[in-house]
Amino acid sequence: MDMLKGKVAVITGAARGIGREIALTFARNGAGVACIDLDLGGIKEVAEEIKVIGGKSSSFKCDISNSGEVEEVFASILQEFPQIDILINNAGITKDNLLIRMSEDEWDSVLRVNLKGAFNCTKVISKHMIKKRQGKIINIASIIGLIGNAGQVNYAASKGGLIAFTKSVAKELASRNVNVNAIAPGFIRTKMTDSLIDEVKNEMLKRIPLAKFGNPSDVANTAIFLASTLSDYITGQVITVDGGMVM
Repeated sequence: MDMLKGKVAVITGAARGIGREIALTFARNGAGVACIDLDLGGIKEVAEEIKVIGGKSSSFKCDISNSGEVEEVFASILQEFPQIDILINNAGITKDNLLIRMSEDEWDSVLRVNLKGAFNCTKVISKHMIKKRQGKIINIASIIGLIGNAGQVNYAASKGGLIAFTKSVAKELASRNVNVNAIAPGFIRTKMTDSLIDEVKNEMLKRIPLAKFGNPSDVANTAIFLASTLSDYITGQVITVDGGMVM
């Protein structure tokens, strides 16, 4: 398939999990891919996988919470690729704790990466997309940003903020033909979730109407839709990919 043929996508947090799957899926659909992550070894591996399947990819190490680094990296990307058509704000971290035990650093670091990082990347790329009068920005949020979760007040705040950020930026950029949407994944199988004990997994499964966990490909396929021309009349929306947990 070539749903994104000739397009260039920037994907943050592309070294593993959902970000890695989106990078590979976009490449299979014809897109050139710029992979951003702090794990340079991880994104280099992803870039090599993309080259094996015949796609074009480059890897860039960057702390997205640092606006100066973000500006430098996006300038480097535009030297290597002719344009940027798609931005996937996927990078995110968790530092779970109960509110009364949560340290200021646990709060600040999660908000800094998950929310400020998306702000930094979107601000830089928006200028480029406004000039081109086209673009697709997709923010990877979470159902936790919609329903909350005990022990994750920092993560919930960051993802809830990302959803509100999505809607506001969508309104600002709509007149320039730039679509801005969010995906809110539910329980998606990754190395991180696979490490959870069976008791926790079983309790989660009871809350999912489809009675199964999702895979990174489920999120990547939704991202393909939002990045393609199939979604040209959709902006400011949040699509839950959660097996029906949030209805």
